[in-house]
Amino acid sequence: MSVTPDNLASRLAGLNTSESVTNGHSPSAPGSPSSENPRRGSVLDNGTNLGSALGRKSSIGGGARPGLGMTNSETERRGSVGSAGRISRRGSNIVMTPSGAQAVYHTRTNDDVELPHAEKKTIADHLRKYESLLTLTPQRMRMIVHSFEETLDNGLQKDGQVVPMIPTFVFGWPSGKEVGEYLALDLGGTNLRVCLVTLQGQGKFQVTQTKYRLTEEQKQDEGQKLLDFCAECLDSFIRDTLGRTEADGILPLGFTFSYPCSQDRIDHGVLIRWTKGFGAPNIEGRDVAAMFMDSLKRFNVAAELTALINDTTGTLIASNYVDPHTKIAVIFGTGCNAAYMENAGSIPKIDSIGLPKEQGMAINCEWGAFDSFDHQHLPRTKYDIIIDESSNKPGEQSFEKMIAGLYLGEIFRLIICELIDAGDLFLGQNTYKLEKAYAFDTAFLSLMESDITDELLTIIGVFTHFFGVETTLEERQFFKKLAVLIGTRSARLSACGIAAIVSKKGYLEEGCAVGADGSLYNKYPNFANRVHAALVDIFGEKGKNIVTHHAEDGSGVGSAIIAAMTKERKDRGFFVEY
Repeated sequence: MSVTPDNLASRLAGLNTSESVTNGHSPSAPGSPSSENPRRGSVLDNGTNLGSALGRKSSIGGGARPGLGMTNSETERRGSVGSAGRISRRGSNIVMTPSGAQAVYHTRTNDDVELPHAEKKTIADHLRKYESLLTLTPQRMRMIVHSFEETLDNGLQKDGQVVPMIPTFVFGWPSGKEVGEYLALDLGGTNLRVCLVTLQGQGKFQVTQTKYRLTEEQKQDEGQKLLDFCAECLDSFIRDTLGRTEADGILPLGFTFSYPCSQDRIDHGVLIRWTKGFGAPNIEGRDVAAMFMDSLKRFNVAAELTALINDTTGTLIASNYVDPHTKIAVIFGTGCNAAYMENAGSIPKIDSIGLPKEQGMAINCEWGAFDSFDHQHLPRTKYDIIIDESSNKPGEQSFEKMIAGLYLGEIFRLIICELIDAGDLFLGQNTYKLEKAYAFDTAFLSLMESDITDELLTIIGVFTHFFGVETTLEERQFFKKLAVLIGTRSARLSACGIAAIVSKKGYLEEGCAVGADGSLYNKYPNFANRVHAALVDIFGEKGKNIVTHHAEDGSGVGSAIIAAMTKERKDRGFFVEY
């Protein structure tokens, strides 16, 4: 509908300064082609937004806005050529309202604007915005490292801290002489894995294993039911896969339970909180080891729980078993965590045990909780906040929610949805598949970063096959760059955690190896290289002394080695009550 003096008074409050006319005519001119706006937006019955050129944020450039009182002819002389060579004409006029008051209205034309997709200039503008939001400078990383180191130290001083720094009662490094057969059970984020590990000494071992898929229902089901399922799978593995009978005796078992637990001995662990999307009720605050022992007894499983460990602790021990230069272990997968060996004298909260000051004690950091609740140190964006507030643990695991594989795809999806809502992407297309939370898996980001074709054909496949939308080359280039930004931020934040432990332990000068595991580290393109580059940004050239490498199987082999170490320690009477 065109603006005329007759209806201006009723529309004055909602007057749009970008009201469109055609060919520079005043809306009130008789016979003006703008008497019926051809670009009015509409919505199909199926919810598809056809968009509106008026409501669209145009990338077409133009001259300065006309001042009040400029005539149409003056405005036409000041008309400007847009970025695509289009003519943009603007005009102003004064009319009298029925009450006798003067009112100014403005006109503008962009006759041949066709914007089915975001255009190059608009995409470039958005890319600069997201570069600013997601890029970490070396100075900012050093600030995070300093805060991180203080937080780690607080966790060693006393219980109840945000990053709990849990003593694991794994006493020192393996000797490399551990031998024998041990069971290992790994309750991970997506699978339950059962192993028989044969330790052969001198860093050698053999593994027989079976995996069982965990459903989302099981992850939210009653806690005891979840542990019963673990016991049943273990029993099936012993009987069916290994072919063992009761006559073969009972095997020692290391249970890798990769969730924050407080421990006062190695075969005990009270679950502090679930992570990695688990939410099984009636288990938080209870002794998981005791509950699992009950399951083993009720199902008559031929296994004896010797050690309850975290997968990161297992990764630390397994990697050191193979390469004694490894001093730190990290997990970058569905969740994130780190473990390292601390001297008992630097852990005031376990002074009552009476360990020698130089006795090593493996520490399970549970650093995914860094900067939780107060949110003072990490550069959270509004997308991180949305993920946090909509999670099953709002306010918790802040560090993990910014770097872990469970969340990177969702950060990407939230940004894409923001652009869709603003009318800058996928006009005229049904985008409902992209509007479902966590629909965009982090694996898609990995695929997009790996796409080296000129036309970015893999990205075409991702959006066409999984989400049913068409993309332009410019959009695909933007998506790839956005994936790089998100993946790089994750790697650089991850490096901050490693740097904090390196700084705390004084490993920078002599250097050390960092055993790294998890799907992000193992499969995400350039993740390890970005971590190394970030360490150099933090420490300078000495950062090259810290080298990450693919860790050994912590949740399987590491668990078995710890079970062997524990058995040997108790057999020689060293702190047997722990």
